[in-house]
Amino acid sequence: MSISAKAKIGSNVTFGEYAVIEDDVALGDNVTVGHHVVIRNGVRIGEGCVINDGAVLGKRPGKASLSATTGDPREFPPLTLGKAVTVGAGCILYVGAEIGDMIFFGDLATVREDVKIGEYTIIGRGATVENRVTIGRKCKIETEAYITAFSTIGDYCFIAPCVALTNDNFLGRTEERKKHFGGPTLKRGARIGANATILPNLVIGEDALVAAGSVVTKDVPPRMIVLGSPAKVLRPVPEEQLIENQVFFDK
Repeated sequence: MSISAKAKIGSNVTFGEYAVIEDDVALGDNVTVGHHVVIRNGVRIGEGCVINDGAVLGKRPGKASLSATTGDPREFPPLTLGKAVTVGAGCILYVGAEIGDMIFFGDLATVREDVKIGEYTIIGRGATVENRVTIGRKCKIETEAYITAFSTIGDYCFIAPCVALTNDNFLGRTEERKKHFGGPTLKRGARIGANATILPNLVIGEDALVAAGSVVTKDVPPRMIVLGSPAKVLRPVPEEQLIENQVFFDK
């Protein structure tokens, strides 16, 4: 175990074997750090957090020579975790991400830089959240979902397993594509079914529902169910399924 003398450690913090805590890390009270965890320089962790085995917190981004969405090396604000966050085994959370209170990360989830996630949200096992993404509060993003760079996800959204959000209509060809990058915007309470694909720059309206396996090529109206490839409006979302009629909804 390697704990920097420059780290600030709260009371009742426990460490597993071979944990590495670098300079200027701040751990709140009652934090649990598992085996083989690496916490990089400057990370801020709130009280009551649980960091499970093999997680890496505060990783800096690299840049592939052909990457169009990762900027040049620069200074990022520290990775910050709010209170009572659970980080699953093998997760990687990058520098510059802002994680709210009571968030849960399943094992092997990845969150890139310039990401903000609201309180009580769940990020499922193996899910990937790319850079420059905003995710609201009380969302569920399930196993192996892919949240592309430049996406915006409102409060109470549900994204089922293996959903893919996209941000490049040119599929990596021509310099023109760089003028049009943009992930989808999901308005409050939007739901996306398993294995659906959402094309770039689209808006999924408030409380809309995209059926499993659909390919969405146009904006989805609020409170409508869409289905198919390409997705078309099927019918309105039933009244009893609207977000304001759920017991967990608190505005």
